Amino acid sequence: MASIFDNTIELPSKEIHLQSEYLVGFENKFNRIYNNLKLLLDQESLTEWSKKYHKVELPIIRQLKEKYPLIILAGDAGTGKTVSATAIADRMTRELKKEGFFLKLSTRVRGEGLHGEMGKLVNDAFAQLKQQAGKRRFAFLLIDEADAIATTRSTNQMHQEEKAAVNTLIQKIDEIRDLNGRAIIFMSTNRLHFIDEAILRRAAVVLEFERPSFDECKELYSQSLEGLDFTKEQLEELASMSVSWEESGLGYSFSDIRLKVLPEAIANSFPDNPISFSILKKTIQSIKPSPEIK
Repeated sequence: MASIFDNTIELPSKEIHLQSEYLVGFENKFNRIYNNLKLLLDQESLTEWSKKYHKVELPIIRQLKEKYPLIILAGDAGTGKTVSATAIADRMTRELKKEGFFLKLSTRVRGEGLHGEMGKLVNDAFAQLKQQAGKRRFAFLLIDEADAIATTRSTNQMHQEEKAAVNTLIQKIDEIRDLNGRAIIFMSTNRLHFIDEAILRRAAVVLEFERPSFDECKELYSQSLEGLDFTKEQLEELASMSVSWEESGLGYSFSDIRLKVLPEAIANSFPDNPISFSILKKTIQSIKPSPEIK
């Protein structure tokens, strides 16, 4: 049987750190999550702070320890949820000067006829998460396409075994609190409205990933085309075209620009011509944004 994990990563990672430097809008996303979780992640220091300045461990600190270490990342495909989860985990280990271990639950396993064994899959994944969490080490688990596991139990079409898997997932999320912040769960989804309400209530943060704004599109083109002589006005025109495509009005996702538009523009230029503003404009006009997932 295939591994239940797509990959495992030791943190901090130089590769992920370098990758995060090119994630447009990453700083705001990280700060939103870190500000919510840092008190949970460094409970020893928080208790020491309380005793130092207040002579006791304040009741509010004990209440903070009851927060669920669950972060839900929601948004269209290509908006950077998965890469942001790894970058956020890497940054957390750096900020708190600890090592980390990142596990990404395999979506491949779900496609091999093992749906009835989803409860076992969830058990195995959380057992590994607990095993990797240590006193000086954080463990992170990413459940990608979480709506495939955490689907709302209110639907009549849901099989009993699927409901049992969601119940198991909720139970395991509850148990992770016993690790006192040493384990963090990320869930990413394209369909937030499919996630079970009990899981949504447990999330410390629900961070919604939008398609890039005008300024983010401009920054992305500026980063990717650094060294070319495009003017500010030209970059702004490319951004304007990308944030609202002429036929549908729908904007590009981050991956649309990185993996479709820019490579196509290079293909249209290589090997006889340089990348030009006109080629980029024609390329944008010819490539539709990826559709919204509903």
